Amino acid sequence: MSSASNNPRWRLSTRRKALLGLVLIALGAVGWLAYVGAAGISGMPMEDMDWNADGTVSQQEIFQSFHAVVVKKTVEGRRECSAYQWRGDQRPIRVDCRTSMAAGTPQE
Repeated sequence: MSSASNNPRWRLSTRRKALLGLVLIALGAVGWLAYVGAAGISGMPMEDMDWNADGTVSQQEIFQSFHAVVVKKTVEGRRECSAYQWRGDQRPIRVDCRTSMAAGTPQE
């Protein structure tokens, strides 16, 4: 009985090994960004990434959302808040809050 490592159909080509390596690196990067709370993957639209409040979103600000800005989400009852801070010194940038209505609740 032969093992799977001796079976030629289980061998990966160099191209597939490179692709597998790139996929693993990408998954690791996304996992790390989620672990540190990067604002870039928090689900916010690009229009809200104006960190210096000048009215326009630059490529630098989009890049900052992945490496320099963290988001801390809190839920208090029906109120959901996202506090954006600089990663290095924890200085606040802004806090966005919204109130969600429960499904099936009549509106007054």
